[in-house]
Amino acid sequence: MEQSDEHVWRPPDQSWLKLNSDAALFKEHNYSGFGVVIRNNQGEVMAAMATKGPPVSSSEEAETLACRKALEFATDTGFSELIVEGDNVNVMRVASSSTRNFFMLGNVIADIHCILYGLGRVSISCIKRDGS
Repeated sequence: MEQSDEHVWRPPDQSWLKLNSDAALFKEHNYSGFGVVIRNNQGEVMAAMATKGPPVSSSEEAETLACRKALEFATDTGFSELIVEGDNVNVMRVASSSTRNFFMLGNVIADIHCILYGLGRVSISCIKRDGS
């Protein structure tokens, strides 16, 4: 897994697409939200999705669910050569690991690994967001 401290989105190489996902917590409304955007090397949006998620107990749980939803979306839309970026280092580390994970969201991580296995080429990296 690659980790970048840069805050600026950078396009992927020509043969790749870049998938960015994020999660939000709406505790006052008792739900989470997930967003996904897939862009080409020109920065053009190839596909995007936003959806309401279930109530969650932590931002890490929301980010894990968002990662799975993003990969499901990429598969459903037919994309298979992806650079997967997320801003939660723990989620990206677990997603890129080949070892089984038995923490609370182990079944979600197993889903992520299954989806990743079915894709063509995948690179996973953690990026920092500055909110701008």
